[in-house]
Amino acid sequence: MNYSLPNEVKNILEKVSSAGFQIYIVGGAVRDLLMDKAVSDWDFTTDAKPEEILKIFPEGFYDNKFGTVGLGTPLGIFEITTMRKEGDYKDLRHPTEVGWTNKIEEDLARRDFTINAMAFGSSSVIASETTPKAGEAKQFSSEVEIATGPSDHRNDNYILIDPFHGQEDIKNKLVRAVDDPNKRFQEDALRLIRAIRIATQLEFQIEPKTLEAIKKNAGLIKEIANERIRDELFKILASKDPYAGIVRLREAGLLQIILPELEKSFGIVQKGPKHDRVYDIGEHSLLALKHAPSNNSLVRLAALLHDIGKVNTVKTDPSGNVTFYNHDVVGGKLVLRIAKRFNLSKKQTDKLYRLVRWHLFTVDERQTDSAIRRFIKNVGVENIDDMMALRIGDRLGGGTQKAVSWRMEEFQKRIKEVLKKPFSIADLKINGHDAMKTVNIKPGPKVGEILQKLFEEVLEDSSKNNREYLLNRIKDLVA
Repeated sequence: MNYSLPNEVKNILEKVSSAGFQIYIVGGAVRDLLMDKAVSDWDFTTDAKPEEILKIFPEGFYDNKFGTVGLGTPLGIFEITTMRKEGDYKDLRHPTEVGWTNKIEEDLARRDFTINAMAFGSSSVIASETTPKAGEAKQFSSEVEIATGPSDHRNDNYILIDPFHGQEDIKNKLVRAVDDPNKRFQEDALRLIRAIRIATQLEFQIEPKTLEAIKKNAGLIKEIANERIRDELFKILASKDPYAGIVRLREAGLLQIILPELEKSFGIVQKGPKHDRVYDIGEHSLLALKHAPSNNSLVRLAALLHDIGKVNTVKTDPSGNVTFYNHDVVGGKLVLRIAKRFNLSKKQTDKLYRLVRWHLFTVDERQTDSAIRRFIKNVGVENIDDMMALRIGDRLGGGTQKAVSWRMEEFQKRIKEVLKKPFSIADLKINGHDAMKTVNIKPGPKVGEILQKLFEEVLEDSSKNNREYLLNRIKDLVA
C-alpha cells in the first residue's frame, strides 16, 4: 500500500525526528491509513516533553496537564502528545496520574482498542526498545500485510509499530479491546459506547470477549457526562447504518440507560379489529430511523423518538382497539426533557421538539391555505423537508411499501403554492408607517396590534393583501 502523507504531516515527522526525538502518528489516523481511508484527524505522540515540542514549534500552544501541544495547520489543529503511561483511573474517565515514557509500546498499551493502538512514524530515531526482533520486520508491499504477532513494518524512512495485532483485527473487521476488556472499560466507561460507535462507523463486528465485557459493565455508562454520551450517540446516528448502531446499543444493554424513554416502547403493540400491526412501537421506531431519508443526526434522532409518547398514552377502547391519543403532545414534552438531559442547543431543541410534536399532521391536498399555513408555522419553514423525511421513515417503518403516497405529493405541492404567498407581517402590502399616517397615531403597541390583525385576515384569505383594502381596514379597526 502506498502511504501518501500530506506535507504538513511530513513536516512534523521530519522536524521532530531531526531534533533527535521519536515521533509517531497514532490513533484513528493510523487505522485509516491502513484501511486506505481519508484521514480527518492527525494525532501524534513523541518522547519529547511539551516544552521541547514548543521549542521545535514555537507557534504551538500548551494549556493542559496531559502533555498535548496544539499546532494550527491548514488541515486543522494537530495534537502532539508526549508518550505517557497512566496510573489508576479515579472516576471511570480520567487517570489519577500521568507519567512520561520513551517507550512507544507503553503508550500504545494504555489505548482502548487494538485498531487504535498502532503507531506509524519516522524510523530515523528509534529507541532500542522498539527495534524489531529477527524475523519480525516486514516490508510494506502493494497490499496490506498482516502480522502474525507484534511487529514493526518498514516503508523507506517510516515504521509501523503494532504490538496488539491491530492489522489482523482490521483484516477481520473486528473491534477488540487492548488486553483485558473489563479493565479497559472500567478505566474509561465512555469506551463502552465508543466501541459500538467505531464498529458502526467502520461496519465491523465487536470481538466476542469485548462485547461480553460491554454487557457486563454497561451500568458504568451512568457515570459518564451526558454531553459525552450525546456526542457518541450523534456519531452513531450520522453513520452509514445508524439502525445497526442503535440495535447494538440495545443488545449491549446501553440503550436502556441512555434512552430509557425509547426502551419502554418495546413490547407495546397497536392491535385490535381495526389494526393489523406487525411491529411493536420500539421495533417500528428503529425501522423509522432505518428508512428515514436524511443524513442529519437530529432528524434521525427525531425519527427514532417520534412515538415515545405512546408509552404514556396507550389505552384499549370498548371495541378492543389499542389507541394512543395525544401521543404526539406527550412525545413533544418527553423530547424536551431528553434535549435538556443531553444539553442540546436551543436551536437543536426547537427542531427536535417540532419534528416530534407535529409529526402526526394530516395529509390532505384539499386543506385551506390557512390550515396549511398553520402546519408550516408549527413545523417551521426550515423543517418542512425534514418533517417529510420523518413521515417517509414512519410510513416505511410501519410496513407500507411506497415511501410517498399520491396524496402526500399533492399536499407538498400545496405547501409550495402557499409558501409563494404572504407569510409574515413583512409581506403585507402596507407597513407601520402607513398605519400611523392613515389614522394619525404615534409609534407604539397599537401599531403592532393593527398589523397583526391585518396579517391574520390575510392568512385566511390571501386576496386581501391589497394595499387599498388594507388601508381601509386600518380605519375600521381604529374606529
